[in-house]
Amino acid sequence: MDFEAKIISREISELLWDMEKTVGTAESCTGGRIAEAIIAVPGASKYFKGGVISYTNEIKESLLGVSHELLEEKTAVCEEVAIAMVKGACRTLNTDFAISATGIAGPSGGTKDIPVGTIWLACGNADKVVTLKVEEDHGRDINLAIATNKAMQLFLDYLKAENEQ
Repeated sequence: MDFEAKIISREISELLWDMEKTVGTAESCTGGRIAEAIIAVPGASKYFKGGVISYTNEIKESLLGVSHELLEEKTAVCEEVAIAMVKGACRTLNTDFAISATGIAGPSGGTKDIPVGTIWLACGNADKVVTLKVEEDHGRDINLAIATNKAMQLFLDYLKAENEQ
């Protein structure tokens, strides 16, 4: 994990400790990298409950409650699925917040409409979810590192906004 990611993880840790809130993850293409970034900080067991690696649509549906119709109509790589994954993770893992990622890391699997490097990130709770679309292809490893760092930054910004209310 790079230095910037460690700083972000530390800030998330401090906010969750202060807020006395919990988080979980629902990851597809990132395969647990976001969870790994969260637990890099000692004491993460106080606020990190766990994660679901929902690499297939079957797991998105059965464990996270993502609608089969939504997956059929929009594919797994869309904003709506990322949002549903956050809400499903909060419910399944019984957490205050969740972070999700769904996309095509590459090197193959892309289409004209959804090219390699398209990754939807989301975070929030059952009532408020924010999203971010990543659309750059720098090769699988870099795509996944970028998505993980952007997901962590998105969550940090979300927590800061929530903490100010």
